[in-house]
Amino acid sequence: MCGIVGIRDAGGVSFSLYFALYALQHRGQESAGISTFDGTRFHLHKGKGLVAEIFNSEILNGLEGTVGIGHVRYPVKGANRPENIQPFNFVYRDHIISIANNGNLVNDRELREEYECQGQIFLTTTDTELIAKVITEELSNSGCVEDAVHRCMRLLRGSFSVVMMIDGVLYGFRDPLGIKPMCIGKTGQGVVIASESVAIDALGGTLLRDVNPGELVCIDENGMRTMQIAVAERKAHCIFEYIYFARADAVIDGALVYDVRRTIGAKLSEESPVQADSVCPVPDSGTAYAIGYSQQSKIPFVESLMKNRYMGRTFIMPSQKEREMAVRIKLNPIRDHLKDKSVVLVDDSIVRGTTSRRIIGIIRDAGAKEVHVRVGSPAIRAPCYLGVDVPTREELIATERDEEEVRKRIIASSLHHISLDALVEAIGIPRKDLCMGCLTGCYPVDIPGEESQFSRVDFLTGTYQTKLERYEEKDSVPCEKDSEGWI
Repeated sequence: MCGIVGIRDAGGVSFSLYFALYALQHRGQESAGISTFDGTRFHLHKGKGLVAEIFNSEILNGLEGTVGIGHVRYPVKGANRPENIQPFNFVYRDHIISIANNGNLVNDRELREEYECQGQIFLTTTDTELIAKVITEELSNSGCVEDAVHRCMRLLRGSFSVVMMIDGVLYGFRDPLGIKPMCIGKTGQGVVIASESVAIDALGGTLLRDVNPGELVCIDENGMRTMQIAVAERKAHCIFEYIYFARADAVIDGALVYDVRRTIGAKLSEESPVQADSVCPVPDSGTAYAIGYSQQSKIPFVESLMKNRYMGRTFIMPSQKEREMAVRIKLNPIRDHLKDKSVVLVDDSIVRGTTSRRIIGIIRDAGAKEVHVRVGSPAIRAPCYLGVDVPTREELIATERDEEEVRKRIIASSLHHISLDALVEAIGIPRKDLCMGCLTGCYPVDIPGEESQFSRVDFLTGTYQTKLERYEEKDSVPCEKDSEGWI
């Protein structure tokens, strides 16, 4: 549950990184950081809080360089302590390295113990430092970044999307299952690697494509090349990115998230129609679903809850107490739209159920006579081990409860979750290529005590498969490739 970005641009990168992180703020609100390279040394600034609270013009002007990476963090694993704020900068055998990661490893304990038995010292409790250890160890053996990434993909089990700089060269790579999103874009003078396309949009750039699972992207002053390091027999794109986490205007693995959610809303109406006066979203995560429901059902779309735009996402607040306190401040009912009305309340998901119960209570207190809840995800029945803060089974309201029991607990007039088949159809990605562990309890990687559905991964050895790509913009000078395939 983090956001990452890497940029190379001859005109400087600090302000571009700032705007990109601003666009990715929804992926993490606990801390943020930017690291840049000026050709000789790194410049780094990071801190706790929101992007706008950490950086200003003076700080950004001091972050000199034509290449850099940035990170916004939500601490799924590793306490929210200053030493865990990314990016991490360090020097190793005359190499200067900066690294940031979005993901969650499930074999981090065993790897950390193995390194500690060798005498290695860790300064943080994050997976990112562990990934850096794997990379630097291989660099000491072969001196080859491609081999270091190859070793990461062999050793690391879980999700990881990584951006890093090594001696001023920008790299990005994605785990072989493609669990966490990553894409490539182009601006006027530069190239961008980011978690979501919205970061590229914020810079006025053009989305080129997604980074393929198991692929390494390498960008230096000569241009960009990509290498396929590993190939899995199937993918495992995180289904929760489409349900909630990604911004609605993002394109994730070829699918526009807004259209996915609107289609889900339409399918909700088909699966569970109801007579009502209006369709009301839980803003903002339920808006696209509610529009789809309204269009399909012909029931008017009416905003009846007004969101305080200065509040963050309650789902990613660090404690349940803070989430509950935030609901009243965040959402205010429009009483004239609710009094004596029958309302279809549409939301993206129900996790613990406490927030849903409070929202329904607010609507009932405003005078609504019926509140029919429609949910854009199937019931969440299992925790996530791969980077989304879905809690333990004991905290999940749908664990060992059927839909009717959940309805009674949240005090809804009726309740319906989208079916898994309809959700997969709306996303448009084959079911076998989605990670649905939080919905089914079956995970794409081996997790002790959990059901797993393994995927064979072929690791390309020797000469990695290099993909040569040519990106041209209208009215621009065509780019050329040299003998090594650089663009």
